[in-house]
Amino acid sequence: MNRRLLLTAGSGVLGVAVLNTVTGCGSSPSSTSPAAPETSVPAAAGLGDWHRADLSFVSAWILVRGGEAAVVDTGTPGSGPAIEAALKAAGSGWDRVRHLILTHQHQDHAGGLAEIVPSLSAKLYAGGEDVASIVSDVALTPVADGDDIFGLRVVGTPGHTLGHISLFEPATGVLVAGDALRNQNGLEGSAPEYTADATQAVASVRKLAVLPVRVILPGHGDPLTSGAADTLQKLAATL
Repeated sequence: MNRRLLLTAGSGVLGVAVLNTVTGCGSSPSSTSPAAPETSVPAAAGLGDWHRADLSFVSAWILVRGGEAAVVDTGTPGSGPAIEAALKAAGSGWDRVRHLILTHQHQDHAGGLAEIVPSLSAKLYAGGEDVASIVSDVALTPVADGDDIFGLRVVGTPGHTLGHISLFEPATGVLVAGDALRNQNGLEGSAPEYTADATQAVASVRKLAVLPVRVILPGHGDPLTSGAADTLQKLAATL
């Protein structure tokens, strides 16, 4: 069944990437073909305009605002059609995407990049420490803690990878956590088997826990739209 999260609100770079050999950050599906994007379901009003492209075991997140769009992560190779369908379902398209943001270098979050960027007139961003591991025919824009992209605050959350970033929308409290957090069996931090630096990963969870979070959009698992701040703070206290 198709489903995607919709949170209502108000308010040209081409690149081809070849990534490192890490292929995933969580349990992968039996098939490499991504699932169709989720259909919209209403959530609490006043939290932005976010949409989910459900790629089976991983998600890409789309923010549509003021006729423009930002895409966060690109899924595995072959995810382009599902992300395009999610954009269309949100009333947008590749021609509206002005920002393509990678939370980190792993193949299940950036593997769809090569097939997607030829469709775009967009700027491509990744965390500074991960840029060197993403080979591109056009320079990536490295970002760091505190930078702003389309009204989204970059939060440096190293640990899962050394250059991992999360994105926080102060106006709505929406946190796009990449793989700093996952919500497959309750809210958890970075999966240990895919974590570059466990100490940094714990520190990053604690860093996120002080933000006024209202919604958590993880890379793996379902969005957390109720009690997000309390749940995140309890997790941080156990680490």
